[in-house]
Amino acid sequence: MERERNLPLQLDNEMGFTLYACSKELIRKYYTPVLERLELTYTAYLAMLALWEQDGVRVSDLGKRLYLDSGTLTPLLKKMEKQGFVERRRSEEDERTVRIFLTAQGRALRERAKPLLATLRHTLPDAPALFTQLKNLLRGL
Repeated sequence: MERERNLPLQLDNEMGFTLYACSKELIRKYYTPVLERLELTYTAYLAMLALWEQDGVRVSDLGKRLYLDSGTLTPLLKKMEKQGFVERRRSEEDERTVRIFLTAQGRALRERAKPLLATLRHTLPDAPALFTQLKNLLRGL
């Protein structure tokens, strides 16, 4: 048994897969039921969190903050714009630069989200030490 845990090229021996699977299950089990009530996917929720912190950011900066490439971020932002949460505007100084701004509906969504997402604090497994370790691991990468 010990020997099997050390064999290369086995899915169960991949740290990245384990973190990926844990993340997917955490989102599926805890976040998705709450976020569906707000008409947000988890990725859209992360984008909204970033925009609630700093409105009017460049798309490229938002992508860096969320670890998303433009092929993933652009369709997400288009969908969020269609939902009425954000507005994409080209910079007047540099037409190549696009900034993302919250709409009134996007700002109001924050207030709707607060009580719903506060319930997650009570349902998520209490693991602040693990959360700190994971954040430190990410910073180290």
